[in-house]
Amino acid sequence: MRVRLGYVAISNVLGKKITSSSTVTFANYNKILSEEKKLEKLQVVGLSNLKALEEILRYNIKNNIHFYRITSALMPLVTHPDVGYWGHRELFKKDFEYIGKLIKDADMRVDTHPDEFNVINSNNPKVVENTLINLARQEEWFEDMAYKEGKMVLHVGGATGGKEAALERFASNFNKFPKKIKERLILENDDKTYTAKETLDLCKSLNIPMVLDIHHHNCNNNGENIEDMLEDILNTWRNETLPPKMHFSSPKNDNLEGRVDRKHADFINPYDFIFFIEILKKFHKDVDIMLECKEKDVALFKLANDIKEIKPQYHWEDETTFIVE
Repeated sequence: MRVRLGYVAISNVLGKKITSSSTVTFANYNKILSEEKKLEKLQVVGLSNLKALEEILRYNIKNNIHFYRITSALMPLVTHPDVGYWGHRELFKKDFEYIGKLIKDADMRVDTHPDEFNVINSNNPKVVENTLINLARQEEWFEDMAYKEGKMVLHVGGATGGKEAALERFASNFNKFPKKIKERLILENDDKTYTAKETLDLCKSLNIPMVLDIHHHNCNNNGENIEDMLEDILNTWRNETLPPKMHFSSPKNDNLEGRVDRKHADFINPYDFIFFIEILKKFHKDVDIMLECKEKDVALFKLANDIKEIKPQYHWEDETTFIVE
């Protein structure tokens, strides 16, 4: 079983000055009187984000990091209802192509995680419409990168009217979406509403890959043993070219009585991580695990060093990839 470790958006090694998430607030945008100057502002920030993304990707390549989540804030105000599409695809066509080439030449896996305001099963048609617009923008990034493996991770959403009705709404709205968006979507269990079992059942019914978040499962379950579901979760990826993707984080506070802290810790608890890996290895499937923790790539490298010390029998192919027999 090969395990590749990844991190989210910001490299703490490079520092916060190298960010692909710079934005323009609508309030500041609105203060610019000239339409020409407004567009110029968006162009400057958008190009800065793309250049920072290129620098982060080069850093990943240099350090053998093969799995990375691109920020959802790459292009400023492109989904704002009073701004919308401002021509970035034409302006930055060559930049997106070059970033896609970097990713593909390095055999790197990248994805996105649209924020919590994207709710496919909302009972408000306007929210569903806005969700579709947001997803279309991110799908276009992958399209412009010519990166066919790109996926977008979403939660199932809310439970207005009860979970049964909300799940039916999800399926109904999802089936109306364009094929190119549906093919990019993968669903993750969340820490408050939809359990791993409920998410798995939905994924199986719609033939969507499932992203298991083990921390969310620990926070939100109905007593299910995750080991009993792992084979089915892994099988939701059977038609994909990339291995199953999972999320792992540790609770910020380990001392809460009777419940698991939903907040993410700065680093990963290596003993909990290894415990999960030892369960996974029974299924003999390669996996990519996104680490969701405050210290980002710093935490990734610390976890790698911790694993080497605790489990010297694991074989490391490079700085972030190891084999478990």
